Formats: sequence, C-alpha cells, structure tokens
Amino acid sequence: MVPFQNVRLYRRTMLDASLLVVQGTDQGNRFPLDVPQLLLGRGSRCDVRISDSEVSREHARLELQENRWHFIDLGSSNGSFINGKTVRSQILEQGDQIQVGRTILLYHSGEEPDQSFVQQRIRLVADPSQEESRIVGTATGNAASRIVQDATASFSGNPQAGSSLQALYRITEAVVSPTTSLDQTLQQILDLTLTTVGADRGCMLVTNSRTDLIEPRTVSHRPEVDVNSRMPISTSIVEYVIQHGRGVRTSDASHDSRFEGGRSILKSGIREAMCVPMQGRYELMGVIYVDTTQRMELLNPNDATRFTDQLLTLLLAIGRQSALAIENHRYQEALVESERLGAMGQTIATMSHHIKNILQGVRGGGYLVDMGLNQQDDPLVRKGWGIVERNLDRIYNLVMDMLQFSKERQPAPKRTDLNALIHDVCELVSSRAEAAGLKIELELDGSLPSSMFDPEGMHRALLNIITNAVDAIDGIPQPRVVIRSGLDHPDQLWVEVEDNGPGVPEEELPKLFELFASTKGSRGTGLGLAVSRKILTEHGGDIVVENSPGTGAKFRLYWPMVLDDDEENESAGDEKTMFSE
Repeated sequence: MVPFQNVRLYRRTMLDASLLVVQGTDQGNRFPLDVPQLLLGRGSRCDVRISDSEVSREHARLELQENRWHFIDLGSSNGSFINGKTVRSQILEQGDQIQVGRTILLYHSGEEPDQSFVQQRIRLVADPSQEESRIVGTATGNAASRIVQDATASFSGNPQAGSSLQALYRITEAVVSPTTSLDQTLQQILDLTLTTVGADRGCMLVTNSRTDLIEPRTVSHRPEVDVNSRMPISTSIVEYVIQHGRGVRTSDASHDSRFEGGRSILKSGIREAMCVPMQGRYELMGVIYVDTTQRMELLNPNDATRFTDQLLTLLLAIGRQSALAIENHRYQEALVESERLGAMGQTIATMSHHIKNILQGVRGGGYLVDMGLNQQDDPLVRKGWGIVERNLDRIYNLVMDMLQFSKERQPAPKRTDLNALIHDVCELVSSRAEAAGLKIELELDGSLPSSMFDPEGMHRALLNIITNAVDAIDGIPQPRVVIRSGLDHPDQLWVEVEDNGPGVPEEELPKLFELFASTKGSRGTGLGLAVSRKILTEHGGDIVVENSPGTGAKFRLYWPMVLDDDEENESAGDEKTMFSE
C-alpha cells in the first residue's frame, strides 16, 4: 500500500507542474503536466503540441517517475536542449529551459516553499530595552548609489574603471525598472553605453522570439552626429560575433584577417568598431554594435585608439545585462499572455455554461409553444411563451452585464430622480417577486432632490442587487425585501436593499464581488455584483454589505450627490453674496 503522504505528493506534482512557452510561435501557451506520460511534438496526437516546423512530429516524451518529471528525446531530427545543452534524457528541475526547434519552454514544478517550516525555524525575540543599545550604525535606502559614487572617486588613478562601475550600476537600474517597455529599456542602455565607451553611433540587433531572425531593434547617435545618415554595419563582424560568441574590436578592419569586406567599412567612414554578443542565460539574444566615424586618412598614425580592451570588456558586461533584460521581458510577456489566455478560457467556459442553461429554457418554452399551436391550446402557448420571454430577459441581462464589465466607461450623468428610478426597477422585477409570493416594501425619502448621475448605469446596478435579493428569499416563509433611499449630509446619496433570506455564507464574503463568484449555483452568472460595484466606483461610490447568516443581508449602495452646473453656480453665487455681506 502506498503511504498517504506519497499519494498526496504524487497528486500535487501531477496537478501543479506545467510547461510555459516563453519563446516561439506558441508563446504564452501553458501546458499542464496532468497525466503520468505526455507526448511532445508537432503531430496532432501530441499532448504538448508545438506549432514549430523545426520540431519533429513526435519529438520527445515526458514521464513522471518517482515523483520527478523526466524529459526523453525520441530521436528528433534537430535534437533537444535543456539549459543550452544537448540532451537525450534528463530529470527536470524548477526553472529548466527546454528548447525544441525554435521554441523554448519553461518548466515549473509547482512546488512552493513550506512557509510553516520556515516559520518554525525562525524565532522573533522582542526585548527593546537591551537590543536598541547594541545598534551602532544605520544606513538610508539610497546608500547603494553613494557606495557607487565613493567607489568611482576611489579610482582616482584609473578614472575609466570608476566610470565603468557607475555605468554598470545605472544600466542595472534600467534593467530592473518595471515601468518601462523593452524598447525604452534597450534605448536607455544604448544611450548610456555610447556615453561610457565614447562611441559615436551604436545599435542593438535582437533575435526575434518567433522567427529566430536577428533584426535591428534600437539605434543611438551622439549629439554631434548626423541622425539622418544611414548607419552601415559590417555583416562580417556581426557574423563572427554570432558564430564564435566572442566580442571583437577593430581599429582597421581592412587589415584584419578575421574579416572579409573590411574595405567597405573603411569607405563608410568607420574608424573603430566594437561588437559583442548579448548572451542570455542559455542562448544568444542578439548583438551590440558601436563605432566611431572619423576617417582614418584624416588621423595622425600616432593617435591612440579610442576603444581599448578594457572598454571591450565593459561592453561585454553591458551585453550580458541587455540580454537578461530581454529574457526577463519575454518571460513576463509569456506569463501575461498565459494569464490572458487562461482568463479567456475561464470566461468562455463560464459563459458557455450559463448560455447553455438559458438556451435549454428557451427550447423548453419553444416546445410548449409548438405543442400549443398544434393543439390550438392558447393557455399552453401563453405558458410556453412566458418561459421563452423570461429566458430572453436572462440572456439580455447577461450580455449587458458582460458589456458593462468588459469596457472602461465614464458615466453619462443626467438630472435624475432616484426614487423614480427605484420604482422603475421594482416594476421590472415585479413578476418575479409575485411568483415568489413577495411584495417589495419601499421606504423612500420623499425629500430627495433630483441629482446628476448616470441613470442607465445606476439602473443596472440596482436591478442586479434587487434581483439578487428576490432570488435570495425564494422558498423562504414570509419573504420580505425592503428598499430604502436617503441622503447622508452633506452630499452622499444611498440606497439600501435588505432581505430576510439565508444571508451570505461567511466563507463566500471575501470573494463576493469577484468576477464569476456566485452563491446561486447554476442560476447565477457571477457577473451581477461585480458589475454593480464597478458602476458605483465609476460614480465615486461603493457597495457595502451587512450580513447576518440565517436571517438575511443588507446591501448599501452609496455615491456622492452631484448638482448640475446651474445649481452649482447658484450655490457658489449664494456663498459669495453671504461672504460679501
């Protein structure tokens, strides 16, 4: 018999492990490893199907052995790579990168740190009377930048080393900045690079994650260089860097035996050039190319070159940082795409379920209508048509809630009587209330002034809340729903909807306003409360709940009362008059 703990570990590994496509035509797709053996490849029979022409039809197999996932290459044409190394069979570890063809998949084991174990190992001791006396120094949050400045000053004999350190620090800050796009980050890095190495022009050629082709991504010039002139790049130098994975510098490419076509560089006015690979963790992400543009025939042969081996080493370090920035951006992009696809799948599945239930009601009503017409039975036709009509209302409300929630919109305020709006909503739900044996009680403040708010949006918010209250009292003896309105001085309108139903289960309260969270089972869509809160927040208000499990719930909608322009001007004028008196 397998021990219970092992069974639980097996199930956790089975359910949580996954492969995320971080590069390739399927970028963003996530494949759960939810059965003990899966086939990976291009063929239609594969569980992990990759749309990559360089992937074999049955490329590899993933097997769960002793709670560890094994990757096994099935003699594929182009081979398999894990973390940049060719493999035939290997146990997968958290974060491993699997490359098949031009596609890279990131393995996630699903295992999380045991926080309870961590908390057991750490003991916090509180004795301020003794511990505070032992503090001998403090540092502020910007100490790191001062350290770099101090280190730069310490290189008084070698100022180039100090400026290199400062440049790397600033580039690292650009790489980890979460507020900029990849193009902005690369542009910032390249601008800093030109300043640091003293180049006149520079560009980055980056590998396209879907086509695997190296393409120009960003370019930069020093202020005195003509920005409209085309920037020639030596394909010989770039190809050498890509093939050998090494950085190069040249002061006279025409006499450098490693490169063909050096004469074209000379004719283009390039004096010196450096090119380095942008080597990521496991693959080449592109190259950085910089040059100077003074013509060699105008220079004194005894002039020292501007580029040195030390600057080439610095450029290699910058290339590494740039590659990490590209990798991190692609991982984040793949995760966002995966979450988007997951949310889309959840939405489609949930909506399909609700629409299916509604269509079943429509078909049932249609069947009764057809039967009544054939039998010339008018009461049966009316009964069937009533079912069809109710389900048409349900699907209309579902679509309207989806539209309301899916797009950002500004309220369209109009002068509206709140109490009249509440009467309209109650009239809409009256047939449903009568079917439940309920008469809605209204306790409205008759002194409420008309005010400016979006009547269409507020109508939908109130309709959702009142409909929920009517549904909640279904089957309750002596059902009761009370709707109140009022004004909290100085300027806050509110509406309360209270019922004597079963209330909201305590475990459901934290996610009550989340999308697709419903306490009605198959009868609810999980959209109504989310849409209602969205409408209230668009008006600058909110919804709060007073819950009494077993005896009912009270929903309070509130938002600021806004006067129209004429009333505001009159109020302002009155205040001014009173002030002048």
